[in-house]
Amino acid sequence: MRVVVPFAAEQPKTRLADVFAPTERRELARVMLADVLRSLRDAGHAPEVLATAKIDVDAPITVDERPLNAAVDAVLAAGTPVAVVMADLPLATPDALARLFVPEADVVLAPGRGGGTNALLTRHPAFRVDYHGASYRDHRERAHDLGASVATVDSHRLATDIDECTDLAEALLHGTGATRRWLEAQGVRLDASGDGRVTVCRDHPAVRQGDRPKSG
Repeated sequence: MRVVVPFAAEQPKTRLADVFAPTERRELARVMLADVLRSLRDAGHAPEVLATAKIDVDAPITVDERPLNAAVDAVLAAGTPVAVVMADLPLATPDALARLFVPEADVVLAPGRGGGTNALLTRHPAFRVDYHGASYRDHRERAHDLGASVATVDSHRLATDIDECTDLAEALLHGTGATRRWLEAQGVRLDASGDGRVTVCRDHPAVRQGDRPKSG
């Protein structure tokens, strides 16, 4: 089965701008990608990267500058079955990813928190994606409209993608790979000082554009 990992190469993780500088966000995205590729290989698959620009990565790569939906649909149009796994799932262990391939349904969906689709598998030649908005709901409805059978993989590890500051706490709490080690090396740590949900803080915040001292 073809296993594809989409990757935004140029301006990844803009919602983490309060925590990381642009170069750090690019580095974090690469580290998470490496974790996902490693876990897919350990689960017995040979992943390939679908990137918006050429990157140095230990996997076959296809460059497609189009938006995510168009790029993934081009892969699906080339033939099925295909699995699509997002690149920002640092909690995705080999065992968790293996669950995506177990159901025999035409379309298998692994929803993300907040209604997204973090991984999917399609065996139906006419199925196409729509990652905007509540994509898990929309993908399920699209499959039903095609008369395709649908299975859902309920997994905390596959549901946890890293988009916002609060997501970093999940990586520190439950991560076992390079992403957690990278965050710790950047001084990111858990903050349980509040009365509510555990969040994170950073020992040495990123230097942002415009904040650098002027020379001379």
